[in-house]
Amino acid sequence: MKHLSEYRDAGAVRQMAAAIAREVDAARYYRFMEFCGGHTHAIARDALAGLLPENLQFVHGPGCPVCVLPGERVDLAIALAQRPEVILCTYADTLRVPGSGGHTLLRARAQGADVRMVYATTDALQVARDHPDRQVVFFAIGFETTAPATAVALLQARDEALGNFSACCNHVLTPPAMRAVLSGDQESAPARVNGVIGPSHVSAIIGLEPYTFVAHELQTPLVVAGFEPLDVLQAVLMLVRQTHAGRCEVENQYTRVVSPQGNPKARALMDQVFLPRPSFAWRGLGRLPHSALGIADDFADLDAERRFPVQVVPVEDHPACQCAAVLRGQMEPRACRVFGRGCTPESPLGACMVSSEGACAAAYRYG
Repeated sequence: MKHLSEYRDAGAVRQMAAAIAREVDAARYYRFMEFCGGHTHAIARDALAGLLPENLQFVHGPGCPVCVLPGERVDLAIALAQRPEVILCTYADTLRVPGSGGHTLLRARAQGADVRMVYATTDALQVARDHPDRQVVFFAIGFETTAPATAVALLQARDEALGNFSACCNHVLTPPAMRAVLSGDQESAPARVNGVIGPSHVSAIIGLEPYTFVAHELQTPLVVAGFEPLDVLQAVLMLVRQTHAGRCEVENQYTRVVSPQGNPKARALMDQVFLPRPSFAWRGLGRLPHSALGIADDFADLDAERRFPVQVVPVEDHPACQCAAVLRGQMEPRACRVFGRGCTPESPLGACMVSSEGACAAAYRYG
């Protein structure tokens, strides 16, 4: 418990909050974006915003893989699951993400599709072993954190000659999403932030170098942080100090887990199995170039999108749902007119209320 309990110590947390309060300039306004949904929930769960001066605000980012999964990819998953020969396996939160017409994998399962929740890629491989007469599709989602596990699953399937296993790859990449949110595009203005709390698990894979454009090109300081209260507050203090010094650097608060070079072995697995897609659709961010991974040609026989070609069309979010603005850091969840009324975790209209990492779910659960 050492690396948990000592970073949750109430006295140390209060001391860190007091240090931030002493250094914050009352005449300035600070907006720091926590990119990762895990940080969003940590901030809400531990009520960290209430410990800080009123002129320092957390801004939620799009670092929730379930939240950014667009409706057209949900429709693709449903179409695959509805094939009589297919067993579709995926992670729990994905079952409730809305596609066109609010349709979900959970509803498809209720209507007879064989959709199964798994906790790990190894579970999906075991389903394929147990059902050699069925086609098992693993609907893979996540940022760089979970992509190595999918790569290992495909290598394992190749080694075992599991001809009935394939993956539908929806792994997305963090740096392109950061660029889109922080720099804006023709459709949306950039998020107005003074600094970024960088994701921890992603950074454990990719290291620090991929974020240098944030500091050097976009002139925004970034601090990679852990998930515990003291981690987050220390990252805030580091961002405050960079702001006051006029520095824009990539710093690493989470040194006990994240190294500057990341995890070379995990990256090598990803490079072996995946290739960057020319573009990919994100919920709330539109189509971003080179922002997602597809399965490489050497593993084409294990690519569900090539094994079962399905045509899907872009899907608009529910007209009352403001998930896109929340994902871009342009709106607080409670500002959405359907938050907590027409949209709840039990009956979500948008993906931000579905996921355990979604900003709306965090605001609802801990609000």
